[in-house]
Amino acid sequence: MKNHFEILNITRNNILNSIKGLSLSELNEIPVGFNNNIIWNVGHIVATQQLLCYKMSGLDMALDPAFIAKYMKGSFAVGDASQEELDYIVKQLKELPVKAEADYANGVFKEFNSYTTSYNITLANVELAIQFNNVHEGLHFGYIMAMKKVLLK
Repeated sequence: MKNHFEILNITRNNILNSIKGLSLSELNEIPVGFNNNIIWNVGHIVATQQLLCYKMSGLDMALDPAFIAKYMKGSFAVGDASQEELDYIVKQLKELPVKAEADYANGVFKEFNSYTTSYNITLANVELAIQFNNVHEGLHFGYIMAMKKVLLK
């Protein structure tokens, strides 16, 4: 599983590098042709990792339920995120993979409630959830890159 955590960290670093230098206004703007903005996509990545790995394992999530609700699947960017909210999202983007890897190494994930994703992939254990989460984050990294291209045109 070590390589899956490496992929997670590389993807998250790529996301951080891609948003570096963008203004709060640019991060909050919903580009033409998109349903959400860059901040929502980054927050969604953070929330989804917690849902897939922790909630489906019957464990407490490291994020407030209001944050999860704001960024979970099916939600949309509502109003502009503040600098404080962006800072919080960036902090979680960096810290939660470290926590997940340590929790995995320490055997915290003992149970898992099987879940079929919108990709029609059934996650039967936390290992599959960790692997699928990387696919999911890659998808949203692609959205972020596309939005950035439209915004900076």
